[in-house]
Amino acid sequence: MTLQEEIESKSKEIHTENLSMSIGEILSMYSDGDLDIHPEFQRFYRWSDNQKSKLIESILLNIPIPSIFVAQRTDGVWDVVDGLQRLSTIFEFIGTLRNNDYDLVPALKLTKTNLLPSLENKVWDTEDDNSFTEAQQRYFKRSRLNFVIIQKESDASSKYELFQRLNTGGSSLTPQEVRNCLLIMSNEEYFEKLKELSEYKPFLETINISDKNIDEQYDKELVSRFLVLKDTEPSEMSSVIDLGNFLDDMTVKYFDANFDSWDETKELFERTFKLIKEKVGDDAFKRYNLEKDIFYGGFIVSAFEMVALGVAKKIDHWEEHGDQIRQKIIDCWQKISDDNISWKGYSAAGRLPKTISIGQEIFS
Repeated sequence: MTLQEEIESKSKEIHTENLSMSIGEILSMYSDGDLDIHPEFQRFYRWSDNQKSKLIESILLNIPIPSIFVAQRTDGVWDVVDGLQRLSTIFEFIGTLRNNDYDLVPALKLTKTNLLPSLENKVWDTEDDNSFTEAQQRYFKRSRLNFVIIQKESDASSKYELFQRLNTGGSSLTPQEVRNCLLIMSNEEYFEKLKELSEYKPFLETINISDKNIDEQYDKELVSRFLVLKDTEPSEMSSVIDLGNFLDDMTVKYFDANFDSWDETKELFERTFKLIKEKVGDDAFKRYNLEKDIFYGGFIVSAFEMVALGVAKKIDHWEEHGDQIRQKIIDCWQKISDDNISWKGYSAAGRLPKTISIGQEIFS
């Protein structure tokens, strides 16, 4: 297929419409349940009150705001693909925003901005002098936002592809936070299952990562890696260019394919990390110094890929021979030294065929 044929083919799969709507109309859609902003996404967004106040300032001053992307579901509801934080800020300021439990979120109190310092402590509607006037409220609700609507006739994967593209790169979200949102958009239960595994105590105790890493969802990224890579052969990874994109695609596919047999997945995960915790503890995923005969430093993902995936592959065997696991980990580092193996300068995707191969060989 030529480039032009590919362009024409893909263009036919995506149907969009551009629409300008007043904030008042958007408020009505949200109140009526015709606009789904995914309140469960709120945990992944970290706008400060100052950033929120700057958005309100932009609306009041007619400063252009990027278009909001929504996907029209088969039931007619608009699913927000990009623009959740902007819409949430507007609803929070007006006092209509609801959280994942559908309780009202406390209304936003603005901070002063460079152009409108008098916004400080302003609120939408109270009986004191800090509320917007009726005229200001009317003006605000008549302000218009631009929407790009992905029509329901579009290819089913379009909204996921668009969400991924719009929420990476310059976004405040980490790659795993984008992945979490993709899971929720596909099926909220997928994310809850991932979250459950990430909170398994032996897993957390063996990876022993920082609070900052956990705040950035790195624990959930490690669970995603485990699920996707445990049945992946090293040869399959050789064609992967970008690990992040690979995990984005394969994590959702993994849950689609294995959700009905989730108990088996959960059991393997728990058996693997319970065993590693009991036999090696948090040394399992550290570097090993052959000369000094000690594990040292903090968690490294290459050790996680070698050890966790290697043990999981032969879990029945290693539960019977668990006392050998520590030595097998040392054997991994010995092989790396003897064969002069290095992944310095390699991308994550370039490193994986090596780490998976070493783990499978030593733990076979």
